[in-house]
Amino acid sequence: MSFKAPESLAEQIAQHLGQLIVNGELNSGDRIQELRVASELNVSRGSVREAYLILERRYLINIVPRKGAVVSAMTPKHVRDVYEMNILLIGQLCRRATLVWKEGELQPFLELLKLMESYAAENRVMDFYEATFEFARMAYRFVDNPYLEDMLEDLQPAVRRTYYFAINLSQEERERSMVFFRELMASIMQRDAEGAVAKLEQFAKHQCQTVLARLDPAPVRTSTQSPKAASERA
Repeated sequence: MSFKAPESLAEQIAQHLGQLIVNGELNSGDRIQELRVASELNVSRGSVREAYLILERRYLINIVPRKGAVVSAMTPKHVRDVYEMNILLIGQLCRRATLVWKEGELQPFLELLKLMESYAAENRVMDFYEATFEFARMAYRFVDNPYLEDMLEDLQPAVRRTYYFAINLSQEERERSMVFFRELMASIMQRDAEGAVAKLEQFAKHQCQTVLARLDPAPVRTSTQSPKAASERA
């Protein structure tokens, strides 16, 4: 496999490996062998090591002494931390975009929204999934803050990993996502910044709970004893 894109070679390798982690082809705890990656992609081991540093910065791998690169675990704490930071960063992006957009600047978002609706209706999961992230990326220009953009880009792969984990569950979850984007767009068009952020927070928290439930499918017990036992004790 060879890469001929504007990005640096290390970035291209990082994007390739990152996609394998995001879509679940590489799982938590899997070791990514440097020599094997270099051989398969026909690149130098030095470039692979540079890619590892990028992936580590994006929270997708851990570099372990004497073991090398290992896919990071998706633990409940990891999921909560990712969503907490994403709410803060996307919330700022959303608030700014709602307040500063000008006439005609929302048309690309409306067109993307229609495209997302067709993807959801046709059950084109990956296309829908990619479009949701394009929605956020298109809003970067309203913020005009390179520091915020850099933080969002570095966090995005970890968000994509958990987000794909959530929306790939069922058609119902994808429909819920579509409802969220429609309501978010309506709030933005009304310049209701607080309403838009509130919808974002509500949706993100639901997604977080969806991922956590899939990580630990066991039902939550609210009591240490059964109703029957409690009745007998009474």
